[in-house]
Amino acid sequence: MPGTAGALAGVLIFYFINHNLIIYWVITTCIIVLGIWLSGIAEKEIFKQKDSQHIVIDEVAGYLISMSFFTLNDYWLYILLGFILFRAFDILKPFPINKLQNLKGGFGVMLDDILAGVYANIILQLIRHFKLL
Repeated sequence: MPGTAGALAGVLIFYFINHNLIIYWVITTCIIVLGIWLSGIAEKEIFKQKDSQHIVIDEVAGYLISMSFFTLNDYWLYILLGFILFRAFDILKPFPINKLQNLKGGFGVMLDDILAGVYANIILQLIRHFKLL
């Protein structure tokens, strides 16, 4: 459930920053960089376990990557489908997402969700390109 809450926080952030691509990428990049740094510290010093479910900044970053190059002007189903696809890839962890989770520290916490976001974005872009929605 915490991962879903983190992705929902990503939806909220998307709502406020999607109107400007530069702002979108600056904020997304900051979340990724801070996420790598802070989740590594949290994993080691606070939770004392690998990729604790209490760390959700990775889901925020993953959802934002899922929605890259989309705006609220796009059909609202993209926002919902982006959420569903991202969570599916995050939970199922198809190859090589499952391997990235084994990396140490914040990289292991963040990179699997980032790639899940990339996978979701590719599918969304294909759906938009072929006008399936």
